[in-house]
Amino acid sequence: MTVIKRFIAGAVCPRCGEMDCIRTYRDDEREYKECIRCDYEDSMRLDGQPEMEELETRVNRENKPQIEEGAQPLLFTPNPGTSRKDH
Repeated sequence: MTVIKRFIAGAVCPRCGEMDCIRTYRDDEREYKECIRCDYEDSMRLDGQPEMEELETRVNRENKPQIEEGAQPLLFTPNPGTSRKDH
């Protein structure tokens, strides 16, 4: 199978910022984009499935942090003698 690479008119490379240097091509599973000036490469699956599982963060973690009973949040208030312009 012959790979046909086509330029994307008006596309700007996210790495080098040059216009009209991104070309795209695909195979049976993936679509690829590459810059001819800085060797930037990117690809994505054609079936729309994510590349990898989502990384665990404090936002999507199943076990939420335990808060001690009776604990109170800290509230930070600005010093009444200063204004924001002084900082």
